[in-house]
Amino acid sequence: MSETAEPNVGTFTLGAAVTVEPPAPVEVPDHEEWTLPNGFAWIFRGEGNTTPGSLVRPVIMADGFNLGRSELDKLYQGLETGFPFISELRGRGRDVILLGFEERSASILENAEAVVAAVMRANAEKQGDAPLVVGGFSMGGIVTRYALAKLEMQRTHHQTALYFSYDSPHRGASIPVGVQAFSYFIPFPNDFARQMNSPAARQMLWRHYDKDTGKIGVAPERVEFLEALNRVGGWPQVPIKVGIANGRGDGVGLPDVTPGDVALSIDRIYPGTTFYTQAQGDDVTVAYLNRRFPPAEETITTDGFPELDGAPGGTLHTYKILADAMKKLGGTVELRHEDVCFVPSVSAVAVRDIEAQADLYAKINDMSPDESELDDFVCSPTTTPHTGITAELCTWLLERLPD
Repeated sequence: MSETAEPNVGTFTLGAAVTVEPPAPVEVPDHEEWTLPNGFAWIFRGEGNTTPGSLVRPVIMADGFNLGRSELDKLYQGLETGFPFISELRGRGRDVILLGFEERSASILENAEAVVAAVMRANAEKQGDAPLVVGGFSMGGIVTRYALAKLEMQRTHHQTALYFSYDSPHRGASIPVGVQAFSYFIPFPNDFARQMNSPAARQMLWRHYDKDTGKIGVAPERVEFLEALNRVGGWPQVPIKVGIANGRGDGVGLPDVTPGDVALSIDRIYPGTTFYTQAQGDDVTVAYLNRRFPPAEETITTDGFPELDGAPGGTLHTYKILADAMKKLGGTVELRHEDVCFVPSVSAVAVRDIEAQADLYAKINDMSPDESELDDFVCSPTTTPHTGITAELCTWLLERLPD
């Protein structure tokens, strides 16, 4: 390592489709594999379904956002942790198709090609006229939403009766802008910066830190994606559309996240670097960044942001992941807040945009279902990790599967 630069963060990245790791190894059963444009799929047969090349009541479930190729073994294990979701589907005689992408951080529009191919192949191989179930976890719910809507615009019969999204950022997701800025402050090319600057991150994030200008705003890629989504009608109209939020629906956010509080401070490496939880107002300091080699310091401020970090929503171990990476490099840290809101509940169930404080903390449970762009939705009764697989949420979804 050069003595004129701070150490690299290596493979540190934020986010995954399923963020809760199993406490013990989960064996992945035998499966078939499809090769798809920009992706691939693993097929797990339902109980009693043994005819090769013939699918029974297929359920297509798409992977979400991270850097690199999908790791479907980890996705499978995550979907069996907390509640045996795949096993429940297979036990009901449904063939499960886990859909992965060659590059999870690629454009949503590109990865939608894998969904389209999977839908067409599933329809070609399925027995009888049983409809498909199609959806995904985190960004996987956005990719499948766009793909089904595009197929409808092209007048292609996708034969899907139910579309679902599991903690998907329909109105945007949030990664603290101070954390985004820090990825570029590291004076080495690194996976974290690649992830934050990727097409999918720029499309997904409610606000993005631009590494070239230092400005915070809506990324051009997000504007372009939302325009593309509007061109295909915004949503598929044929299937019933349901959504799940890992955050609460009563307007109660993360209990211990005080706006403007220190979330994480780092010493030894990046000495004095400090991150603060997002507060309202203008010229609000959210991070002070400092490095020794090459010398640099920067203060990151926001204007007009709501209290995003403590909002009701599915949580991500954002500051714990960052703290652990710094400790591995020999730094000392003071970690006060491990988790922050990643996908606000109002975004996951498509009832409100997230720039206004009142909307971000809205009491969803008191709203009319008509206020959502979805046909039906559910919020977790307690704050749970982003895409956390729980018995209550999965049972709710299982009860809405078509016959």
